[in-house]
Amino acid sequence: MVSPFANLPTAVQIVEVGPRDGLQNEKVQILTAQKIQFIQLLAEAGLSAVEATSFVSPRAIPQLSDADAVMTGLTRRPSTAYPVLVPNLKGMERALAAGVRSIAVFTAASESFTRHNINATIAESLANFRPVITLAKQEAIPVRGYISTVFGCPYEGDVDPHKVLAVVESLLELGVDELSLGDTIGVATPNQIIDVLGLLLVNGEIPLGRLAVHFHDTRGTALANVLMALQLGISIVDSSAGGLGGCPFAQDDLVGNIPTEVVIETLQKAGAQLPSLKSLDALLRATAEIGARYKNATAE
Repeated sequence: MVSPFANLPTAVQIVEVGPRDGLQNEKVQILTAQKIQFIQLLAEAGLSAVEATSFVSPRAIPQLSDADAVMTGLTRRPSTAYPVLVPNLKGMERALAAGVRSIAVFTAASESFTRHNINATIAESLANFRPVITLAKQEAIPVRGYISTVFGCPYEGDVDPHKVLAVVESLLELGVDELSLGDTIGVATPNQIIDVLGLLLVNGEIPLGRLAVHFHDTRGTALANVLMALQLGISIVDSSAGGLGGCPFAQDDLVGNIPTEVVIETLQKAGAQLPSLKSLDALLRATAEIGARYKNATAE
């Protein structure tokens, strides 16, 4: 009998998004020093990419209003990248001043979500990224592109995969190095993963190695979706320690990232290699630490 895991990539990279995508949606404010400790514990566990924070307007995401202090306070490991989200040129300039050396930009595959999220059309969001990406290239800084609502939108419902393809092609044309395909409200199924990735990869013009997946676990399908994406050749997976957070612009109670520890344990048992990971126990300690801080903050 052929194993269902026979086609998994030999090596998988985990992009830890808990400190940004996780904490941005939590109801309480975690202290800056606690965020820094959380990020550093995740890096010490051996994760090669830990998304640290977001340089958006403090009014838009007050939970991450201390982005400058977080990035200047970090003791960074040479083997770990600490990307941050930037919405525009002003955010990029703040990020550079804080010593950032890896960034991400974000748009969506549905117009309604983009308007609700960043008050712009998809085309306008892409135009706003152009000077950001130009400056990043001048500084030799890698750029990641997030595409939200790839598999479903809270305002429009199903999203046509051809709309996803158009946004992917536009971001690659702008010079984005890596693309993360997001299931923002956690409605994707393995069949949809096949449909979307099949369309993106059909002609070979979109490099497989530059695609990542980002699943939320609203309906309990996130792990199945990860495994399907890996069997199709994806080798980069976003996840959040402890399943922290989601998207603050999606409907309440419809979000929740797939836990990093679940992804890692599953992949290890399936025989996939996680080259950068040093210690699952260290990752679990980081998760327990931020969980304790969150409970204390909630009780205060």
